[in-house]
Amino acid sequence: METKKGLTGKEKFAYGIGAVGKDMVYMLSASYVLYYFQDIMKTSAIAMGIILLIARVFDAFNDPIMGVIVAKTKTKWGKFRPWLMIGTITNAVILFLMFAAPPTLDGKGLIAYAAVTYILWGITYTMMDIPYWSMIPAFTKGGKEREGLSALARSCAGVGSALVTILTVMAVTALGSALTSKSDSNITKQFTSADTKINAYVIELDSDGNPTSNVIEYAEDKKDVSVTVVGSERAFEGVYSFNNDNTNYEFTVNGITAENSKVEFVTDSEGAGEAGVVFYVDSKAYEAIKTSDSISATLKMNSTLEVERVGFKYFSLIIGILFIVFIAITCLCIKEKSSVDMQTASVKQMFKALLGNDQAMTVVITIVLFNTATYITSNLLIYFFKYDLAGSNWQGNYTLFNTFAGAMQILAMMILFPLLRKAFTTLKIFYIGVFSAIGGYIILLAMSLAGNKSVYPFFVPGFFIMGAVGILNVICTIFLANTCDYGELKNGRRDESVIFSMQTFVVKLASGIAALVASICLTVFKIQEQSDTEMSLAVLTDKVNALKNNVIETIDTSAVFGLRMVMTLTPIFVLVIALLIFKKKYILTDKKIEEINTELKSRS
Repeated sequence: METKKGLTGKEKFAYGIGAVGKDMVYMLSASYVLYYFQDIMKTSAIAMGIILLIARVFDAFNDPIMGVIVAKTKTKWGKFRPWLMIGTITNAVILFLMFAAPPTLDGKGLIAYAAVTYILWGITYTMMDIPYWSMIPAFTKGGKEREGLSALARSCAGVGSALVTILTVMAVTALGSALTSKSDSNITKQFTSADTKINAYVIELDSDGNPTSNVIEYAEDKKDVSVTVVGSERAFEGVYSFNNDNTNYEFTVNGITAENSKVEFVTDSEGAGEAGVVFYVDSKAYEAIKTSDSISATLKMNSTLEVERVGFKYFSLIIGILFIVFIAITCLCIKEKSSVDMQTASVKQMFKALLGNDQAMTVVITIVLFNTATYITSNLLIYFFKYDLAGSNWQGNYTLFNTFAGAMQILAMMILFPLLRKAFTTLKIFYIGVFSAIGGYIILLAMSLAGNKSVYPFFVPGFFIMGAVGILNVICTIFLANTCDYGELKNGRRDESVIFSMQTFVVKLASGIAALVASICLTVFKIQEQSDTEMSLAVLTDKVNALKNNVIETIDTSAVFGLRMVMTLTPIFVLVIALLIFKKKYILTDKKIEEINTELKSRS
């Protein structure tokens, strides 16, 4: 039978487009499932935390089992493609169901729905993720061909993640608005200062959009305020809390409409008889409004709760369909060129085989440690921006930094790694990546200790850390693929599915360890994120009074110092351990891999 030399452009495209679809689905679930069930469907935060923990632990044991199942599969379409297609279709269906929770569900019913769909999503994702990565050694010859395909797939996966990160919020809003605009199920509620005691305030925003200590509070007999709120029944459950994050709004104060504004409206219940409204306006509007000691204001708010619920439902449907189409292209265009006779093994035998492959175990441990280091930082980053950088529009700065970091990771995979590969061996590139990350963390620590409050200088450590993340993601995939050849030479068997199943396993293990470290940090240093969903009239009043006294939402000095130490020194410590273990144990240089491939060819 004729064997083709090298991969065709069609095959590379087909494999890459599968990675785009795969990580679009993964990013949608990973980034938005908590937001969907907590903020939109109003599921208990504690319940969701327990669900995610159970699912993560279950997945960690499910992944290697799936590797064994793939290894035992024998069909005329190969070992990998049947599971790749089955897993994709079922995962797309579950993804849609997960983001299509019936709005009538609440309490225990909604918690059960979230638990079942999320755990099933994890199982079905594993069904396609394991065979996808396991295919690499089965239709490539190793060496630079394998490296190139691994780099391409990782780069395409990064593109898929980035697309969902950029498009989700806009697409959900557009779809939800279009599909709910003609809905007859909305409720309209109106509150006026004539019928309800409304505490009214006007607060000046600075040039970054942050509230200042310039606050106007109006006397009881100086208020003519009307607030109209439109939304579904779910929007009015419990405490009514509406703001610029969960509504589309427009208002005028004393006939003035601010160019840049925010708003908050809270009432403890429909019949409480007391409410609070805060108009945040830009400096120009504030100067005009403060000339009068009375307020005449109208506020119209349309809840986006149903917009988001419907938007997520149909956006997930679109992503699921694209996922199936992209993976179908992969399955149709990729043929398993390597007709290896993979021996099957029980889970117990599988772990024995991995322990017998010292190079696979070395790479697995390295991946666990490296991902643990980066996940610790990513888990704590939002607290760093909110409580440490604090006053300079932390939400906007956080989004800006994440956009830069994501772009840097993709560019590192697509451009930087291929450039480095022309001049260095994979082993040297690995060391470059690790030292780059360590250097980035040192710069991050120095800048935070120096009290820097601007986001832009933090792009420097972001460049080194996220560039390293992109490079090392590609390198570790290559190293895992190389251990398959090593295992065949040493143990007389190829364990692609077993070894590559560990890649998903260790990433989830690392995320669990990092989440534990982050939780301990937040608990020890008493760093707590205030939730807008817990807003009440008393909380709103306290917030206004704090602004009057020029108190910015922050945490004490010792907590800030502890946060900085944990998010920088802990990753450095973990990376150093990974470096020492890898340097001592890993022996698969480019030259060694060539020798192994030559020996395997001579045996066939």
